[in-house]
Amino acid sequence: MNITRRAAMRNLGAGALWSLGLWPGVLRARPRLEPGQPFRFIVVNDLHCQSADCGRFLEGVIRQMRAEEPEFCLLAGDLTEKGEREHLAAVRDLFRGAGLAVYPVIGNHDYNSPTSNRYYRLFFPRRLNYWFEHRGWQFIGLDTSEGTKYQQTHIQKPTFDWVKNNLRKLEPARPTVLFTHFPLGPEVKYRPLNADDLLEHFKLFNLQAIYCGHFHGFTQKAVCGTTAFTNRCCALKRNNHDKTREKGFFVATAEGGRVTQRFVEVPLPQPAPGPPPRRPSAG
Repeated sequence: MNITRRAAMRNLGAGALWSLGLWPGVLRARPRLEPGQPFRFIVVNDLHCQSADCGRFLEGVIRQMRAEEPEFCLLAGDLTEKGEREHLAAVRDLFRGAGLAVYPVIGNHDYNSPTSNRYYRLFFPRRLNYWFEHRGWQFIGLDTSEGTKYQQTHIQKPTFDWVKNNLRKLEPARPTVLFTHFPLGPEVKYRPLNADDLLEHFKLFNLQAIYCGHFHGFTQKAVCGTTAFTNRCCALKRNNHDKTREKGFFVATAEGGRVTQRFVEVPLPQPAPGPPPRRPSAG
């Protein structure tokens, strides 16, 4: 029986395609790209908002974001530390008040109990699994969480169901960005155990970048014919896992059917000076 090259590629698993340096969606899309106007957007992860101090810090971060003249912001999970109502409301209100459109995905720290994300859904409705179009690009936000678990996790069935039911509505040849909380790059710490099963569904898509959070540190891994990134966190009261001190976000530029990004560091507040040293007592 004769098998076409396209059919053979469809039958290959994700790992086999990566090892061959092939990804059919990207290869198929190259002759068909019709780039629109260039635009910029922000990608930020792991805010871990948990106090009034965090709110003031985030307010300054958003001002710095707006100075880059982005058209929107992707927020790759862990908006808060404990999924508390007041902190999720604060994050929503700060972005809304600044007039910056934000597209979040849920992180494990956005659950208010081991299995409940009620406050996340209250303040960010219809923002678990979804997609949107912007200037001819497709952006897909996915829930890769398993409650509050942070390691040895599995992406849950509702996400796979959404992918199976909704990817057919998208145009695989259009430049596409995937964003989610848990890392999807191979060999990155905290990657879900079934990440490859999720990526199998994107074999025919023209993926240009995958932006992730959860691991607080910069990584870039080749996958799906593109690059999967994690970044340093942008939290006042949490540290980076890779021991770096910088906090910040990506400014991404989409142009000519491709996307590039640069890291922008945000200034951290200086600790308040302590009391002057006491003079030693005589005697």
